[in-house]
Amino acid sequence: MTELNVNNRQLRADVDGDTPLLWVLREELQLTGTKYGCGVAQCGACTVHMDGVAMRSCVVPVSALPATAKIVTIEGLGQTRLKVVQEAWAELDVAQCGYCQPGMIMAAAALIAQTPDPSDDDIRSGITNICRCGTYPRVLAATRLAAQRLRGAGAAR
Repeated sequence: MTELNVNNRQLRADVDGDTPLLWVLREELQLTGTKYGCGVAQCGACTVHMDGVAMRSCVVPVSALPATAKIVTIEGLGQTRLKVVQEAWAELDVAQCGYCQPGMIMAAAALIAQTPDPSDDDIRSGITNICRCGTYPRVLAATRLAAQRLRGAGAAR
């Protein structure tokens, strides 16, 4: 039995230790917002946060996670201050087919958390997810908008 802190909830899954986190999230915990893309950590569709850092969940066996790891999926992002990234994505209509967008949003949220005022170059190098529809210009714009709003919210506190 594997115990995980996912979206601020202690959850259990009866899986082998070599099961990738992606499959535990999707199949065992029914958190299907995290997507399978390539299975080799290249496309980023499976991006989640572990302790605030973006990671590709398709190649991380649950046995490799620290016992204290806090995992946040796209479903849990809306419970945090970083939900502004999701809001910017919707406002700017970033998604076309939408398949890669949960991973893109998670990558953008982690980038903004680490780099509150990212340049376009920071965004391009920090979000390496693949989008077959080519929504990269809108990803840049939404990431800039979310970062700007988060900085403004921080100043208003």
